[in-house]
Amino acid sequence: MKEWFGTLARLVVGGVWIAAGWLKVSDGAASVRAVRAYDLLPESVVPTVGHALPAVEIVVGLALVAGALTRLAAVVSALLFVAFVIGIASAWARGLQIDCGCFGGGGFDAKATDKYPWEIARDVGLLLLSLWLVWRPRTKLSLDSFIFRPLTLAPESAEHVEPETNLHR
Repeated sequence: MKEWFGTLARLVVGGVWIAAGWLKVSDGAASVRAVRAYDLLPESVVPTVGHALPAVEIVVGLALVAGALTRLAAVVSALLFVAFVIGIASAWARGLQIDCGCFGGGGFDAKATDKYPWEIARDVGLLLLSLWLVWRPRTKLSLDSFIFRPLTLAPESAEHVEPETNLHR
């Protein structure tokens, strides 16, 4: 049952990452604008983060959906969600009225204060699913299960064979 829960967690979190990245990847300027709106990073790194973030989200999402390097993808996912929760909470605490930019867009949003609690709750929920996958990365229907499955011995080679000690007879 735990492996099926992990599979569901992989698909949900991975799907969210793919959707978020896909919606941002075609509009790099909006992604940069969203990162800039938080006013947390030095301006010199804002364009790099704004352009790289959608690609990172898509890669993490694809890895989770496929179940490839699940623990590593889940660690990156969890770190991103922690950063996003901190960013949204910081914007809220500083009275900024910005769209989170989570699924594209970004910039001013007059109704942002009403949305912040829901955005934080969503990201905390996805963070918890990511942490589950860090803790229990083995899931059903994953590439990891196929690639890293335990090797089994064929029945005829499973019996104990004494090694030859004198090879020069």
